[in-house]
Amino acid sequence: KKASYCLQGKNVRQCLLLLLLCGGTKAWIGGRLLELWRYGKLLLRSLYYNSLTDSDTLLDCAFEPVYWIVDNVTHWFGVVFVCLVTLLTSSVVVIVYLFVIPTIVSTYPAHWIAWHLCCGHWLLTMVVFHYYKATTTSPGHPPKDKSHIPSVSICKKCIIPKPPRTHHCSICNVCVLKMDHHCPWLNNCVGHFNHRYFFSFCLYMTMGCIYCSISSRNMFLDAYNAVETYYQTPPPDYSFRETTAHKSVLFLWVLTSSVAVALGGLTLWHAILISRGETSIERHINRKEAKRLKEKEKVFRNPYHHGKMNNWKLLFGVEKRSHWITRVLLPSSHLPNGDGIMWDCTFTRRDPMAI
Repeated sequence: KKASYCLQGKNVRQCLLLLLLCGGTKAWIGGRLLELWRYGKLLLRSLYYNSLTDSDTLLDCAFEPVYWIVDNVTHWFGVVFVCLVTLLTSSVVVIVYLFVIPTIVSTYPAHWIAWHLCCGHWLLTMVVFHYYKATTTSPGHPPKDKSHIPSVSICKKCIIPKPPRTHHCSICNVCVLKMDHHCPWLNNCVGHFNHRYFFSFCLYMTMGCIYCSISSRNMFLDAYNAVETYYQTPPPDYSFRETTAHKSVLFLWVLTSSVAVALGGLTLWHAILISRGETSIERHINRKEAKRLKEKEKVFRNPYHHGKMNNWKLLFGVEKRSHWITRVLLPSSHLPNGDGIMWDCTFTRRDPMAI
């Protein structure tokens, strides 16, 4: 009987030991799986986590495919926009030569004829020259093989130093010196070396559209009244050339008037920026900085503002009075002041009023 009790106790101890071992194994496996799960979560989080991550960053990441599509569409449509500008400008020139100039020559006095011919061809020359230069001139890029150039940051996409006023263009996929914006109508960025060409094109194109709109105003009114009579019964007996002239003058006036208003507003905005010594990108940056400093009861001062007149002189490269004619009122391919890397600003100028 005693031996039977011993045998039963031994079996109980073996059962307890077996249960303990099984439970420990399960606990060890469960703990190991939990550890692997936590490690996997940490590893996955390390791939996208950043201490500076916020809602804006997450929103940018979510819209990254949209940005990519917009950038690529804008890049390829730039060729279409350039062709459209060339086509519309050429159509206006053809209409003016076929219908407007013959009317001016046959009805205006000699001095007005001379004025229209000189003014019209001068505006046409300035528009064509500056548009060609704006589209074909590189805006300027920071050198990739020089490490000693002054820089304010490192471009996260180009992985090169970014000089002051330099920004990365996501459409051209390159950093641009003194970048203003990417213009799809030029299929090119507006930067340090072609900013003057861009603004001059906008200015002279606006002036040319205003000139065409005013010069063809009487012809537009006559053509409009004539087109309204097309629906009379019986319709007036106009020749094919006359109906073509009516529709062409209507197209000319509507197009030039619309472009004058739209492009005139853009030109005025860029003129304000130039007077302030800012680019379009710097305008947004400076507004945020001015707001931030205002909360600290401080005043923001644009370091690249040299005074309104000096800002215009720097843009056009005017160094003496004759340059207002040779470099502003006449076609000129002179280079802008500076290399777009080193900038004269209030932090480096001894005399705040010096250029």
